[in-house]
Amino acid sequence: ADTVDVVVYGAHMTGMPLNWQLTERGASLADTTQSAADYRLYALPDGNRPALVHSAGSGEPIDLEVWRMPMAELGSFVANIPPPLAIGKVNLLDGRQLTGFVCEENGLGEAHDITSFGGWRQWLSRPA
Repeated sequence: ADTVDVVVYGAHMTGMPLNWQLTERGASLADTTQSAADYRLYALPDGNRPALVHSAGSGEPIDLEVWRMPMAELGSFVANIPPPLAIGKVNLLDGRQLTGFVCEENGLGEAHDITSFGGWRQWLSRPA
């Protein structure tokens, strides 16, 4: 395949601060959807990034975007991802399993569970 679909749910989404990292690599928005209902979303302690963690049986659907990226650009994109985030497989509500940002549960530290907000945009727009 010449392209790969990449799931994003935070600072890489449309209009967010890191979206340029996708667009400068020729990626285009392919879909706006949700994760399967077995994920939890956390705000990492730095306050700038969310983390999606698979949590079978205790999660909720989380809003996300799917970006179609030229396969040749994936390596340079992945190289810029800081820990505790990583690239893995994300299950979508419609049954697809796509490449995307994930976080290991042991990388959460003092992160706040924001699953009930349903997505990063909703968390950022919460009343102060």
